[in-house]
Amino acid sequence: MDQLKVTTEETKSPWGAPVLAPAPCSLADVMSEQLARELHEESNPFPEIPDTDLDLTCTPEAETSSDLMLAQMLQMEFDREFDTQLRREERKFNGDSKVSISFENYRMVHPYEDSDSSEDEVDWQDTRHDPYKADKPTTIPKKGFVGKGKNITTKHDEEVCGRKNTARMDNFAPEVQVGDGIGMDLKLSNHVYNALKRHCDTEQRRSARLHEKKEHSTAEQAVDPRTRLLMYKMVNAGILENINGCISTGKESVVFHANGGSFEEKIVPEECVLKVFKTTLNEFKNRDKYIKDDYRFKDRFSKLNPRKIIRLWAEKEMHNLSRMKKAGIPCPEVVILKKHILVMSFIGKDHVPAPKLKDSTLSSEDMKKAYYQVLNIMQRLYQDCNLVHADLSEYNMLWHDGQVWFIDVSQSIEPTHPHGLEFLFRDCRNVAKFFQKAGVAEALNVFELFNTVSGLQINSDNEADFLAQIEALEKRNEDHVQKSGKKIFTDTSDGSPPQLNTDDD
Repeated sequence: MDQLKVTTEETKSPWGAPVLAPAPCSLADVMSEQLARELHEESNPFPEIPDTDLDLTCTPEAETSSDLMLAQMLQMEFDREFDTQLRREERKFNGDSKVSISFENYRMVHPYEDSDSSEDEVDWQDTRHDPYKADKPTTIPKKGFVGKGKNITTKHDEEVCGRKNTARMDNFAPEVQVGDGIGMDLKLSNHVYNALKRHCDTEQRRSARLHEKKEHSTAEQAVDPRTRLLMYKMVNAGILENINGCISTGKESVVFHANGGSFEEKIVPEECVLKVFKTTLNEFKNRDKYIKDDYRFKDRFSKLNPRKIIRLWAEKEMHNLSRMKKAGIPCPEVVILKKHILVMSFIGKDHVPAPKLKDSTLSSEDMKKAYYQVLNIMQRLYQDCNLVHADLSEYNMLWHDGQVWFIDVSQSIEPTHPHGLEFLFRDCRNVAKFFQKAGVAEALNVFELFNTVSGLQINSDNEADFLAQIEALEKRNEDHVQKSGKKIFTDTSDGSPPQLNTDDD
């Protein structure tokens, strides 16, 4: 007996009692309807008769066999999706408008849905009944006073008027932060309230003007809707592949980089620039002297409204660039002009614009080479193109591929302009000053450079006397034009610079 007991203990599993295999059952038992019903009841957590008052906000893991409950749960999910879409449409419809339209009346609200669970719910404090809002001061009745005898209070009482003025500040524009003056029992005098009201009205009008100006003008590094539409049309027409972004801004224009496409069987450069002339008139008010006295545009200038004058500036730059390109002067090539947008070839490589002569780091030999190039271009510009840059400086000259390029010629005028020689003298002064400061020993002074470029022989070492002689020449030319309609400065047949005709006195 003891031996049998020891044997039993030795055969006991060290991992605990062994798991007994289920007793085999026949196929008939498996297919039995009774067995299937028992298994269904064991796996069904809901009773046979569903209770419609149960909480329908159950977890997705819960299971049910009730068709009614399933329908209610599905309807609840559909309604939630509908409400979410409705809130999304409401936000899209209202946008940033100060006055919003609510779609709450179209929501599929359920009594069991928690209204605080959604972050998109309308804040209850947006209603007219705000429990935290301070009570407004009591108003004086129509008769104009309250009380009797010594306790009478009229509508002109200082405290009553002060509290009333504080309450009336709530009627100011929403962007005016008036604070909680009612809660602090603030009393504003009529003088202070009127001053605040005038200030708010002035700021509102100024803000409205500024908003309208931004909508109808090309701002810094941005474009107005009309300009943006013109740019989109260029892309849609295939003239440009895409517009990459702003690469430069100036007083009168914004320059964008773009990839070229094709235009009427004309190959557009692979890289282009869009020079968008700003449609704000502030920058052009003091610069009309460059165009109103230009004989090429004088007749058209007087007939245009101020906004169309800006298009005339773009057209003027296009004509000047075309004239320079025909003379072989390094400058951007015009692709197309659309109103106040001028598309030109890009001076640079791989989206990197060529540096200005002011920013380029050149050796002494390259700087000397650049000086002689500038001198040659100025002579050809004056003699061959019959143009004066009128705004030439190291900021309007680019250094690319070992060569100087001239840009920004929208203000360029002909030498016969009433101030053409003055502008030429100013260009010569800027060029001479830059290259002398850069250490170019061969650089001419301003007087020698002016005579070399213009071909005139004005002898004076005093700037005042030099300018006086220039103004005298311009005055004689202007008087002659007014009398006879002819210009004294004319192009000669041999390509020499315009000379002063001294025979007509």
